[in-house]
Amino acid sequence: MKKRIVIILIVLFAAGTLAFAGGGKEAADKPIGLNLGHGSATSNARHIVALQFADNIKAQTNGRITIQVHPSESLGSDRQMAEKVSLGTLDISINSQGPIAGYNQKLLMIGMPFLFATPKQAYAVLDGEIGEQISNELIPKGFRILSYWDNGFRHITNNVRPIYKPEDLKGLKIRTPEDKITLAIFRALGASPAPLAFGELPMALSQGVFDGQENPAVNIHSAKLYEVQKYLSLSNHKYESCPMIFSEAVWGKLSQADQKLLKEAAVKYAGVHREMNNKMNSDLIADLQAKGMKVNQADVASLRAATKSVYDEFESTFGKDFMAKVLDVVSKN
Repeated sequence: MKKRIVIILIVLFAAGTLAFAGGGKEAADKPIGLNLGHGSATSNARHIVALQFADNIKAQTNGRITIQVHPSESLGSDRQMAEKVSLGTLDISINSQGPIAGYNQKLLMIGMPFLFATPKQAYAVLDGEIGEQISNELIPKGFRILSYWDNGFRHITNNVRPIYKPEDLKGLKIRTPEDKITLAIFRALGASPAPLAFGELPMALSQGVFDGQENPAVNIHSAKLYEVQKYLSLSNHKYESCPMIFSEAVWGKLSQADQKLLKEAAVKYAGVHREMNNKMNSDLIADLQAKGMKVNQADVASLRAATKSVYDEFESTFGKDFMAKVLDVVSKN
């Protein structure tokens, strides 16, 4: 009798295993619809390349995997989209560095003042062991980083005066993203910074809630901040990435083949975005000037000296070893 029961159990287990294997194959053939949210305008490189990414995935899978791209914070602010991805109610977001750093503070290190002199140095950090470590530590929080898209080097705009040295920022109300490092940088420079969602920025500037803000040229241009800001001071005070995050709840349901396809495409189009974004950030300075903004080169040496204290302030957050690791990669590139 016992022998008969054992045989029945073995048969049932084998049948269940085969059914699971068959189910996995069926899941791999099943149509998959994904939603991708980001905060940039439709004229921004982030949106343009996100559409290319979606088209590529659709073409590679003969339409089996489709990605609907939602721009302009239509699914919420970057912080809200990050929360949705973490909870599994949004599949993908090309997000911002500050909100994602809320889940892993090591990402804040990428935005330290004047850390990078060139984009190449930033990419060496993000595309190597450090970027992978940051992503792996995010998995228990509900998402992973598939690739690091580009935000670029940031500049200062305002309606009061051109910014050359730290004293020019004294007392100015500066909007920043939800990013601890950016807030610390502008406090060190003597400004009065406060965070605000990017989608609310044009109205806040037009109403005088803030005197100024800081962003890469492509964001300044696509949000038409030239309509509400007079001065553009080229400062390159920090670099920021745009992590493409993918919900772990959704990722775990995908076949290994689909995971590989999405990961490779995410890396490929991060490269496309970086190239396009860098060109636009360079070319659009002249166009912003043509649209009436008064452009000046800030005194980078004095700004750098005034923000050295930010490194001391955040040493305990990152740890000496992690900071040294990042600085070592930067020095070699």
